[in-house]
Amino acid sequence: MRIDTYFTSGEVDPSALSEAAVVVIDVLRATTTVVEALANGARGIYPTASTEEAVKLAHSLGREDTLLCGERRGEKVEGFDLGNSPREFTREAVEGRRLVMSTTNGTRAFLAAHEGRRLLACAFTNLSAVASDVKSEPKLVVICAGREDQFSLDDALCAGRLIRAVTNGVEDEVVLNDAARAARVLAGRRRNALGLGLPGESRIFR
Repeated sequence: MRIDTYFTSGEVDPSALSEAAVVVIDVLRATTTVVEALANGARGIYPTASTEEAVKLAHSLGREDTLLCGERRGEKVEGFDLGNSPREFTREAVEGRRLVMSTTNGTRAFLAAHEGRRLLACAFTNLSAVASDVKSEPKLVVICAGREDQFSLDDALCAGRLIRAVTNGVEDEVVLNDAARAARVLAGRRRNALGLGLPGESRIFR
């Protein structure tokens, strides 16, 4: 098994994604929100790079069952239906609906991952499910969204916990790049740091 990790989406080498399962992490808050939305019955998530693209896509899909979601610098985009807080994505709000989403960091990471063979969203709320799902993958790439192209401790910690869960008990050789190795060490030293570990880790995004 090989695991490559990138601490920001801007660092991603698209050629490294070929034939890889790709996990995107943006703990605060895009992937946590995506997990919550899908658990509450959303039909699908459509990430876009800009708010303009989001508006265009939402109208092409049909606004009767499509919600515009997202934020810029933590604030809900004016005219959008929802922001980027998991608390907004209740079953009543999202069940049966498509969600077009544009966020400062998270959706950029999703778009950077598009060359991968398959894509999963990971947060602390579904970490165990994601780890179980990718444990047998020969090639895994973990992309942390970061914060405005800078290292984010919460994303790196989640990545490290994922890597530790995936590699635990694996008998075959595991090859880690430097960032994956650093994230694993960080997770070992900061267990449940920042109060981000949450119960009910059983949700997965495909």
